Amino acid sequence: MDDLFAVHSLIAFASLTALEIVLGVDNVVFIAILSNRLPEHQQTKARKLGLLMGALGRIVLLFAITWVMKLEKSVLFTVSDLDFTVKDLILMIGGLFLLGKGTWEIHHTLEVPKPEENANDKSKVASFGGIIGQIIALDMVFSIDSVLTAIGMVEQDKYADGSWTPLIIMVTAVLVSIGTMIAFSGPLSRFIQRHPTIKMLAL
Repeated sequence: MDDLFAVHSLIAFASLTALEIVLGVDNVVFIAILSNRLPEHQQTKARKLGLLMGALGRIVLLFAITWVMKLEKSVLFTVSDLDFTVKDLILMIGGLFLLGKGTWEIHHTLEVPKPEENANDKSKVASFGGIIGQIIALDMVFSIDSVLTAIGMVEQDKYADGSWTPLIIMVTAVLVSIGTMIAFSGPLSRFIQRHPTIKMLAL
């Protein structure tokens, strides 16, 4: 614990926090787009709940750091001397999920009538539980990428074996980045709602 405030620890914390915020922007954008489909009084609750669940998922994965690191070493198959690991498979599935979800949201934005345009069709109105379920799925995809980045950023060999300092740095960076995203999720959500072009670019 003595090395928690060492220069290399502070640099790692600042760098990781900044990178986690950058990586989290796409997560915030997706959550904002999904939550904007809810009634106005539920939107803030959905955004905060979604981001807090994302933070919880990342922290759980960080405490399971040994298992996460094994994902990069577990080779599933080889194609033309290129090894595909469990991590590669998870990221590919996650990428396909995001492509599919992005395409569906573009379709929903451009082609599905708004509730006020078709007030009698309740199927067009998103439910709170349904939106939260989609946010959980998104959090799972983004969490793996975020945690692998955190593990790569904090150089474990600079700390004594058994030291809790790397884990403390990673968890704190995740919490600070999530707090920042919660603070800016409201203004970002309103900005996306006012500017459909930005929403399309984000998707």
